[in-house]
Amino acid sequence: MSGRLLDFKSYIGGADNVQVIELFPRSQKTYTYNFGTNVSAYTFSADYQTLVLDSVTYDRVTGDPNFTDTNVIGYMNTVGNVSNSLINNTSASSGIVTFTIPQNRYTGKIIPNAREKVVMTVVAFQWTIPGSPDQQDMHRWAVIERYEPGVTLGDPTTEANFVSLV
Repeated sequence: MSGRLLDFKSYIGGADNVQVIELFPRSQKTYTYNFGTNVSAYTFSADYQTLVLDSVTYDRVTGDPNFTDTNVIGYMNTVGNVSNSLINNTSASSGIVTFTIPQNRYTGKIIPNAREKVVMTVVAFQWTIPGSPDQQDMHRWAVIERYEPGVTLGDPTTEANFVSLV
């Protein structure tokens, strides 16, 4: 890590362990999981926490975010629980479960068109497979929070619940 406190890859667990998307804070997004087997006995839950990244660059060709030189500089010291109403397992016997990343994950300050002090909320969707012992698995979504009208303009590191890692 060459002198850095905590780089993005180390904090998040590597690029293969998380899907990155960009959303407005008031937006939500639904995903359908097909487990391919009856998951009626599984237990599902989800939660989220917001991080602040020092900087994010973007690939000029694809527009995808590049976290090669990104460091996590802090986090908001609250963890949000996703309502069970956003996890639909009514078709679990067919292996189908839908999960909705909730809106209003982060309601603090955002810098418009931010490339520095970027707000990112990591949403974890977990499921427990009953057995001896129980197995637990998870899928994480890293949501880059983007400015939209109605969001308070400003530096997210000045929020009351921000905890600095540097």
